[in-house]
Amino acid sequence: MNDTIAVQNSQDLYGAFELKKLYPKNYSIGLTIAVIFHVFMIGVYFFAIYMGQEDEDNIPTVKIMKYSELGPPPSLNEAPPQVAVSGAVTKPTVGIPVPVPDASVSPEQTLASQQEMSNVAGPTVPEGTGSGSVQITQDIKIEQETDDNPEMDKFVPVEKMPEIVVQVKPVYPDLAIRANLEGRVWVRILVSREGKPKKAVVAKSDAEIFNQAAIDAAMKYSFTPALQNNKPVAVWVVVPFKFELRGN
Repeated sequence: MNDTIAVQNSQDLYGAFELKKLYPKNYSIGLTIAVIFHVFMIGVYFFAIYMGQEDEDNIPTVKIMKYSELGPPPSLNEAPPQVAVSGAVTKPTVGIPVPVPDASVSPEQTLASQQEMSNVAGPTVPEGTGSGSVQITQDIKIEQETDDNPEMDKFVPVEKMPEIVVQVKPVYPDLAIRANLEGRVWVRILVSREGKPKKAVVAKSDAEIFNQAAIDAAMKYSFTPALQNNKPVAVWVVVPFKFELRGN
């Protein structure tokens, strides 16, 4: 009874004797698993070493050499390699001097010096040929004149802008009076070098009905001319015209 341990509610006996019978089997299984695990780990280790060696073989190596190992440099006096030309070279047919007998050469022939050639006048060309040498007796000085008709958007530098001398009130259109319309019109005026309006263009308008009246009034204005370097210049200016019924 001391060597047997019974399991309650079981018909089979289970004790030290049965455990001793299972020990060799469990020991073999555990040992086999341990061996397989260690073999697997060793294989992984050697495989990693083998892959590392392949990576090291692909690394470029740098060899350090001394000047004495490089040898003498190539000579600079060596002729460059010649390029072979296939086929025969054709001799030029133009510009080859042809020898003449000495008897045909004039013994009195002389060559003019550069000074003598410079003193010789050019050949005379008859009228109507359209070519020949032209002699300029004096310098021609061309002065750039001021633009009398500058473009509307062109910037014209001025030191003094025009000032209104004569101001004309625009005529209020009858149709606008009957319609009880009011508004403003901004007119661009081209002031000439004499201070007179040369052109008038509507730049902005509240009502188209006032445009012509504003242009007519602008063309009757008078200005002092704009100055640049103490000289009058043509320039564009903007003049507003106000149309109000209260003032009529």
